[in-house]
Amino acid sequence: MFKAIQISNDDDKYTAQYASLDQVDLAEGDVEIDVQYSTLNYKDALAITGKGKIIRDFPMIPGIDFVGAVTKSSDDKFKEGELVILNGFGVGERFPGGLSQKARVPAKYLIKLPAGITAKESMMLGTAGYTAMLCVQGLVQQGVKPEDGEILVTGANGGVGSVAIMLLSKLGYTVVASTGRPNESAFLTALGASQIIPRDTLSEPGKPMGKERWAGVIDSVGSHTLANACATTKYGGTVTACGLAQGMDFPATVAPFILRGIKLIGIDSVMRPLEDRYNAWQELAELIDSQKLASISSEIGLSKAVDAASDLLAGKIRGRVVVNVAN
Repeated sequence: MFKAIQISNDDDKYTAQYASLDQVDLAEGDVEIDVQYSTLNYKDALAITGKGKIIRDFPMIPGIDFVGAVTKSSDDKFKEGELVILNGFGVGERFPGGLSQKARVPAKYLIKLPAGITAKESMMLGTAGYTAMLCVQGLVQQGVKPEDGEILVTGANGGVGSVAIMLLSKLGYTVVASTGRPNESAFLTALGASQIIPRDTLSEPGKPMGKERWAGVIDSVGSHTLANACATTKYGGTVTACGLAQGMDFPATVAPFILRGIKLIGIDSVMRPLEDRYNAWQELAELIDSQKLASISSEIGLSKAVDAASDLLAGKIRGRVVVNVAN
């Protein structure tokens, strides 16, 4: 037996609870893992509260990422005792996920924990941090350089935003953070933001084109915020889009694309090839500041995950939530 969060939908009654489960409740797979840490992401919170159509099959163990030690493997790439990371691939949505003390998954979903980062730090970063790294890499690959000008980070107090600020600052970029929580300005400045702007300067309907300002953008918000970010990006600039906290609509025009030649790059973290995943995690291990990472992270026990999901959606939690599945 092991403990996990289990979501059920019996007779249209949606429930999420801390439960005792059996090995038969795990998915099929080549590798069995004793999970050490998971995280509570925005998608996990939507799944646990039922406020988003995330779960594809019931009952389900949520949790789109985890780190843990291999206990059994029929794949030669992974040996007993090795630490492995999983992000995405539908785990926690279509297959039992990481908010659990045990997991069984296909080997093709896993990468080994890179040197230079601890198991707990990997989940301080989690899918949000890994996604932030993919966004930063997207800007760099499109030729956006620190000397080109300011980089806008929306949803700055969230998991993706806070890690993106740290990474961009470490790489020498000038970061402007957009947030709906101005009381957190000192926190964002400590992470590396040079300026804080209020969320509502971007979140309302805007003009097709605005004054050029951003050399690049990392957006986890979508909707009008993404449209306005595109409308104010400099000629030839790049916008990376990875989230939809405001909405999945995109009320924009083609004007910034055909008149300023900006690029909008979609960042998918769920089905990303393993090579890209390992490269992102390796760069995270090299760039991340452990002290700053600790400052954006809080830890809860597995038994507290259901309550914390509501707090996350209500905007009461900043940064990253690490779930210690032993508690």
